Amino acid sequence: MNANYPSVDQSDRTVPINLRQSGRTPVEMLIYTRIRKSPYWELSHEAGCWRASVYNRMYHPRGYIRPEDGGAMAEYESLVHDVTMWNVAVERQIQVLGPDAEDFVNYVITRDATKIPPMRARYVILCNEAGGILNDPVLLRVAENEFWFSISDSDILWWLQGVNVGRRFDVEINEIDVAPVQIQGPKSIDLMADLVGPAARDIPSYGLLSSAVGGCEVIVSQTGFTGEKGYEIYLRDATAYAEKMWNAVLEAGKPYNLRVIAPAHHRRIAAGILSWGQDMDNETLPFQVNLSYQVPRKKEAPYIGKEALEAARDKINAGDPPFTHTLVGLKLGGKPIDDYAPDFWLISAIEGGEPVGYVTSPWFSPELGTNIAMGYVPISLSTLGTELWVHLPDEYADFAGTPVKADVVEMPFRPSVNPNQREILKKKGLDAAI
Repeated sequence: MNANYPSVDQSDRTVPINLRQSGRTPVEMLIYTRIRKSPYWELSHEAGCWRASVYNRMYHPRGYIRPEDGGAMAEYESLVHDVTMWNVAVERQIQVLGPDAEDFVNYVITRDATKIPPMRARYVILCNEAGGILNDPVLLRVAENEFWFSISDSDILWWLQGVNVGRRFDVEINEIDVAPVQIQGPKSIDLMADLVGPAARDIPSYGLLSSAVGGCEVIVSQTGFTGEKGYEIYLRDATAYAEKMWNAVLEAGKPYNLRVIAPAHHRRIAAGILSWGQDMDNETLPFQVNLSYQVPRKKEAPYIGKEALEAARDKINAGDPPFTHTLVGLKLGGKPIDDYAPDFWLISAIEGGEPVGYVTSPWFSPELGTNIAMGYVPISLSTLGTELWVHLPDEYADFAGTPVKADVVEMPFRPSVNPNQREILKKKGLDAAI
């Protein structure tokens, strides 16, 4: 077999995930016009951004503090002790506007859009006809007939427009000039109260507030990528007002030691928050990644993927799941993983055994004092407490060439201050039912 051919069983996939353990790629990222720069791109560079990735065909800042000065772990300290601002303009905003907006949105998401009141948001998924997850955005309902999809990393705009070819629904579907930043950390509530007034303190989880920051029109949501109480500021007419709004936040943040940082993946992993394209993709069923609560039993209205998802649920309940692997949480040994993994590290069932699974999102959790990760393992190895072995690169392994012990554990790895629906159901004892 060639080196790209995966040794791990992926017979349930059409396109296997490349599990080649090739290490970091020593190339310079090309900056050119095929990839967009967000309204905050130059501002991020001024704030110290030294590396970036590409997300939604847009440059995405992924590091401000250099490794020799502490890197992502130093950025983490600002997040957990003070307050941080993240350039997340890559969360492109897709507007659905018109008399049939609710009906259209209800047709493309698995959850019930009719239960989302104006000025509230929800975490949702969109699936293809086979039940695969196409995107997992935060959905904002900013008015009775207006929704914004704050999208993860896939071209969902074109898919949404394609769904409505022939004008089945009376709506307009467009990307709009709205760019978000995230305000995250324990001092975020005080900073937001300074920026938009005391109403910020009363925004409920996934609630929205129409306001202004630095004289610029914004929508504020109590959402984020950390599981903590935090906010996102969605700037309208962002191309014109990015500098004005950004600088207003920087100025207001001085008393709180505000730092501009990259998205904190060590925190989102601890909260069990998935990253599309990394922990799931269009060939992943919601049932594989702890998102069964996104597939309601009582939604009578048709939606894309409903037939396939209901059939998959029946097969799972009959003991014949239509997939080989499922996503689990792992606590693992080794030296602290302090940066993004450049590969999907392999997992074996026994110390010297052949790989049977792979890690998708690993990092060291300072608060838990151990490496944590999400990863795919065969269903038979997904029971809590199962012992596994992870093949870390030598820089993180206890001994070069030797896998480290791992245990399957519950996700999220720690309770969230701002729990998602899955955590809420778990507390009620309702999360296990598929």
